[in-house]
Amino acid sequence: MVDLTDDELLAELGVNVEHKAARTYTPQQERIIAGFEDILKFYDEHGRAPQHGEQRDIFERLYAVRLDRLRELEDCRSLLAGMDNHGLLETSSGASHIIADTLDDDALLAELGVEPGGDDDITQLRHVQTREERQAAEEIANRERCFDFAKFQPLFADLQLELDSGIRSTRPFVRDAGFLKADIVQGQFFILGGQLAYVAEVGEAFKAPNGETDARLRVVYSNGTESNLLRRSLQRALYKDEAGRRITDPVAGPLFSDTAGEEDTESGTIYVLRSKSTHPVIAQHRELIHKIGVTGGSVKTRIAAAENDATYLLAGVDIIAEYKLFNINRTKLEKLIHRFFAEAAYQIEITDRFGKPVRPREWFLIPLHVIDETVQRIRDGSISDFRYDPVTATIKKAER
Repeated sequence: MVDLTDDELLAELGVNVEHKAARTYTPQQERIIAGFEDILKFYDEHGRAPQHGEQRDIFERLYAVRLDRLRELEDCRSLLAGMDNHGLLETSSGASHIIADTLDDDALLAELGVEPGGDDDITQLRHVQTREERQAAEEIANRERCFDFAKFQPLFADLQLELDSGIRSTRPFVRDAGFLKADIVQGQFFILGGQLAYVAEVGEAFKAPNGETDARLRVVYSNGTESNLLRRSLQRALYKDEAGRRITDPVAGPLFSDTAGEEDTESGTIYVLRSKSTHPVIAQHRELIHKIGVTGGSVKTRIAAAENDATYLLAGVDIIAEYKLFNINRTKLEKLIHRFFAEAAYQIEITDRFGKPVRPREWFLIPLHVIDETVQRIRDGSISDFRYDPVTATIKKAER
């Protein structure tokens, strides 16, 4: 017997064999299908078709109008017939159809999110995500509890301190910044959906269907959840989130230096002063008593009238050290420094030129080399790991 192929055997049995080519859809058809999938999802969740009525949820009312319109358009019914397992596209009478009929075409299309006036209005659905867009959104939203969040919690605490002090800053995640071409790497922080997001792990790179390189990420959020998403999905989510931000690295750019780069904006100067006061206590400890402040102007101009200002102990001062600031919040940084040295604050009361007692602030009993070390640790971002010990007059590792 001659060997027959499967198709020939089926033909002998009287079975017609049809080879259906894989169907492709235009972007407009994809959006129509995606819009109908929303209606199907509603049906699966509620066991009924969406209905009209002021008491209904706004989304249900929109789905109801959309369904009415899809029922009226033969091209749409033909396109969606294979998906309509519940018979939703069958023309039906009732209140919902009557309400739909009370709208003219343009008003109804507006309700549907369709731009009227085009060659094929129903194909211009607005506010309906494509399958790819929906998949990316669901991937972002699919977060689970982070069971080892305890080891990440200190990172978020330190980050918040650095943001408050101005050591780090946030930048909009925009396309024209060229960030899409840069890889998201392990250790970076972002703000997404109102939550701080930390890239804890980056998996092995692979080629995506569009030819671009991608990788699977482990992203931990400040609310104790995590997600396992693609790098490109995180980028797309940050672009679409109007409040999405990337958080700068603490060592990016010359935080403190004598010269600024082309893209750096000078913010001011940290200054360290030493008093020339003849007060016995001050004279005795002159090498240890320092005033630390931050100014946006000239330090020399700021201290020009020090002899008449109780803030400067009603005496002249010497400028001992200056550190230039770039791209940083002066006020927040000054508060950070003062808080760091709070236990070493120098408490002294003097009488101003009007005879009133004054307690000047921003003076500290600290060796100059400790101030310099503190500035360097602010510069490299490690300041949150240390504390000042006024007993030994040294900076020590902070206990967690």
